[in-house]
Amino acid sequence: MSEDLVLRRLRELRIETPSWGYGNSGTRFHVYPWPGAARDVWERIDDAALVHALTGCCPTVAVHIPWDAVPDWQALGRYAEERGIAIGAINANLFQDDDYRLGSLCNPSAAVRRMAVDHCLECIDIAGRLGSGIFTVWLADGTNYSGQDSLRARHRRLEQGLEEVYAALPAGMRMLVEYKFFEPAFYSTDLPDWGTVALLCGRLGPAAQVLVDTGHHPQGTNIEQIVAMLLEHGLLGGFHFNDRKYADDDLIVGSVDPFALFRIMFEIASALDDPATARTAEAIAFMIDQSHNIEGKIDAMIQSVMNIQTAYAKALLVDTERLEAARGDGDVLGAHRVLVEGFEADVRPLLARLREEQGLDADPVAAFRASGHAERLAAERGVTAAESAY
Repeated sequence: MSEDLVLRRLRELRIETPSWGYGNSGTRFHVYPWPGAARDVWERIDDAALVHALTGCCPTVAVHIPWDAVPDWQALGRYAEERGIAIGAINANLFQDDDYRLGSLCNPSAAVRRMAVDHCLECIDIAGRLGSGIFTVWLADGTNYSGQDSLRARHRRLEQGLEEVYAALPAGMRMLVEYKFFEPAFYSTDLPDWGTVALLCGRLGPAAQVLVDTGHHPQGTNIEQIVAMLLEHGLLGGFHFNDRKYADDDLIVGSVDPFALFRIMFEIASALDDPATARTAEAIAFMIDQSHNIEGKIDAMIQSVMNIQTAYAKALLVDTERLEAARGDGDVLGAHRVLVEGFEADVRPLLARLREEQGLDADPVAAFRASGHAERLAAERGVTAAESAY
């Protein structure tokens, strides 16, 4: 692929940052407050707007209900617009209410299931008022002990709840359903893998798709193969990008295994050039979902954005003609070497050119740190203790 075409693809890349990534967060043991961390949704939008201004590729910010709830949603939308960004995906919260102890959409109690469905309907209404085209849902539903509940009955309840939620989607809005193979449930998880979600989405309809969180898999999972299968069947809706070492660690994207991130991005880059998958690939929602526990919030987010751009640039530079020739010849090592050459490419000059064309600093993290903005925020906002991890 020519450098000009690579730059065009990079200019088209849009990465959504999460409002919750700008506030204090932590582990289940403790939250370490950070000087200047955002204290409310208005400050979270301010920080997301700054990240967009420094990177040029983050024009939307995802919000979480009720963490970001406000009395006037139109006012929030205008506030974001005045700062050069827009509200993106609307994320439901079906895991923090005490009533969800035994689950939300899968709960044995019809009253609790009703509450969960109503919350999803509320989120869809908010998305419509804000002009968002994406509603996302993740369930913490599961059981801790064998015999605790009927696994089949829980699945039926889940399907019925999602059917009602799906029916409420307005034209043009997608519902992205996320999965996680364990946590917080320890015996069974109601949405444990991509296959379960793909099965449900296939039954719901074309506006329901799978959301892949890169930290939500067992050790050693071949995530790019999951990505390839979902692309092939038109079911890949988006990503929650982060990285992990052991479980759902929510670390900076690409900080542990940048080669894995590259392999995922290569599947996407390849899908864009395949007429059978291009439409699905073009609609992928690239979203970040991270917990910055011991580091700064804004520069950590910028670093994640840069890492995604880097992995994508490398993926676009893979010599696909040589790769296909090696594959066709059965040259296993040759094909592998072509792919690794792409990963080893130094794309810093290319990304510097991209940012220069956009009037941005070649190193957005360095630009943020040199600007004194972090120090100003610390002085203005101070240190706000958080009661618990999100």
